[in-house]
Amino acid sequence: MPPETPLLSIRGLAKSVPGGRRLFEGLAVDLSPGEFIAVTGESGAGKSTFLNLVAGLDKADEGSIQVSGVELSALRDDEATRLRRDRIGFVFQAFHVLPHLTLEQNVALPAVLQRLPAAQAGTRARELLDAVGLAARGADFPAQLSGGELQRVAIARALVHRPALILADEPTGNLDPETAARIMELLTRQVRGSGAAAILVTHSEAAAQTADRRLRLTPLGLVDAP
Repeated sequence: MPPETPLLSIRGLAKSVPGGRRLFEGLAVDLSPGEFIAVTGESGAGKSTFLNLVAGLDKADEGSIQVSGVELSALRDDEATRLRRDRIGFVFQAFHVLPHLTLEQNVALPAVLQRLPAAQAGTRARELLDAVGLAARGADFPAQLSGGELQRVAIARALVHRPALILADEPTGNLDPETAARIMELLTRQVRGSGAAAILVTHSEAAAQTADRRLRLTPLGLVDAP
């Protein structure tokens, strides 16, 4: 049988910041369906930038990124938007929760954008709010929540449309250890159960330990972390 095509394939990725300083170069990694990697590194190493490149939210200076065999750099803006909507779930550090929507509406939004029937999208949203410990808060608005609660809403929203690729930027950064462990269990279960792939960027040793592989981002790319 031919080898399985990686869900994510990156080759020769390089990125500089304004002023010319190169964050990293020669970055290469493959992710198969069901695989979960953790990326660590010093502050300023470019971990969040790396996730933005993989999501097609930023452009690399050099290199190739393929999601399910599709080269991101070859996509028009509208095509890249559709790929993110349909294939990627992103947990942002800044949450990006919409203040004028209830929590249930926020979580359901990616599924609604995929034209899932409203009732089904709402059911999924309620299930995920329950999974992150916010079952009783679906009718609340973001202004009523703490930072840790908003982070859990953002995680639920990233999973609701059952994406093929999950990108999580410090998803446990504002959570207590017990809630963080619960969230990592949820992410791991989603990856294993749906055959998705996931990249977790984190400073948390406990969170990184849940991954299949631990990699450290350096100026010369990704290397195995101890």
